[in-house]
Amino acid sequence: MKPHQLILAPSLLAGDHANLAASAARVAGAGLEWLHLDLMDGRFVPNLTFGPETLAALRRAGCRLFFDTHLMLAEPHRYIDSFAKAGANLISVHIEPAYDHGATLARIRELGCQNGIVLNPGTPAEAILPVLDQVDLVLVMTVQPGFGGQPFRRDMLPKLRTIDGWRRERGLAFRLEVDGGIDVATGRECRAAGADTFVAGTSFYKADDARTFSADFAGI
Repeated sequence: MKPHQLILAPSLLAGDHANLAASAARVAGAGLEWLHLDLMDGRFVPNLTFGPETLAALRRAGCRLFFDTHLMLAEPHRYIDSFAKAGANLISVHIEPAYDHGATLARIRELGCQNGIVLNPGTPAEAILPVLDQVDLVLVMTVQPGFGGQPFRRDMLPKLRTIDGWRRERGLAFRLEVDGGIDVATGRECRAAGADTFVAGTSFYKADDARTFSADFAGI
């Protein structure tokens, strides 16, 4: 299987919440194509963020970025139609809550979106084996989800290597994404462990020059 090209997906969570359209434009201005959107319900994780209307508003404002939509929800299956309608391109759901994972992943594709499955730091890689051949992306959280700015957890690197190994052994084509504490240095470690898709929030939006940051990241 040919390795995936590296993708950097800045997280809007770390942008300016008073002007999300400008924060999205900063991503496009850096020459990037993906925007990561963290949706939290205050139940599955102890925080509240955006809803489908945020995605729809960004689309109305002219944003044409690829919306990498991460649902940190207790009942994600109830909302995938709304997010697809609002403009999501890829919708990722967590393995941890109790719902029909396979049917939800299939429904995401029926709606014309790519799908993804997500693991929290405490969830073993084996939890996603039943759906591994049904996904376009696997997202390994490298912090406990809920808040930005947390330090990277290097104990997640073996999980990345395991999942990358399964991908190679089975000839699967899903992308392997990481989210949490990602900058150029930690991104390089994740790249060596098999990751090809990187969510960078704080490090991207605090960079003096977004285009320089993106160029540096492309070199990992």
